[in-house]
Amino acid sequence: MVSGKNSKAVRNARAAVVTQRSTPWGLISAVVVVVLFAGAVFGYAFLRGEENAERLSALAPFTPTAENPDPSTQIEGVQVIEYTGGQHVDPVTQVAYTQSPPFGGAHDAVWAACNGVVYDQAVRSENLVHSLEHGAVWITYDPDQVSGAALDTLRAKVEGQQYMVMSPFPGLDTPFSLQSWGHQLKLTDVNDARIDQFVAALRVNRNTHPEPGASCAEVGVSGGFVRSSPPPFVPAPAPGTPGTQAETTAGADAVTPDAGS
Repeated sequence: MVSGKNSKAVRNARAAVVTQRSTPWGLISAVVVVVLFAGAVFGYAFLRGEENAERLSALAPFTPTAENPDPSTQIEGVQVIEYTGGQHVDPVTQVAYTQSPPFGGAHDAVWAACNGVVYDQAVRSENLVHSLEHGAVWITYDPDQVSGAALDTLRAKVEGQQYMVMSPFPGLDTPFSLQSWGHQLKLTDVNDARIDQFVAALRVNRNTHPEPGASCAEVGVSGGFVRSSPPPFVPAPAPGTPGTQAETTAGADAVTPDAGS
């Protein structure tokens, strides 16, 4: 017969065993890991949100308004030239541009696809100038001076962004430059704050380009410009070269919107 004392000892021992076996250390560890991970994700999202808010605040002075229609004039180094739009040439005619890269004047009748497109090869300037007429910002770079992480930084500012386009430009006299219709900014540092200021001030700024609301989508084979196989770059001829089109034509003061734009 088991005494009461012994019976109580057995019960206590069994209770201790049950208690030890029922402690879910694995589940506790998993919960701790999930909580820490969630905290890290929340913290990262919070910091990114703060950074984005600071970035937007810093760019506010460069956002076009009725009182400040062209904020790019506040950006150090921006060159501004007034060009008349609507001057078109055929696919085989070259324009004798006076600026390199060009950022206004006569251009091909068909625009280059410019909705977040990064061209790996140099593209015909006449098509890209037409993209500027539609409100795009065109980033050009010297492939001998910009590569690797620096090129990735510029690419990230263009890929997937409406009315943004980028391509290499042979013979560029600076590491890279930004073009909008009638505006240009040449720079050396891909982390320069003026890049974002230029884009904020001029991309689809209705006050600074001739054809607000015009398309930046690919025209395609029927229109004469295929994004995957664009017309190649050819250096601009010297002004006055026979068979070329002048950058600007005297008396051309009207803009005819592109059909279908």
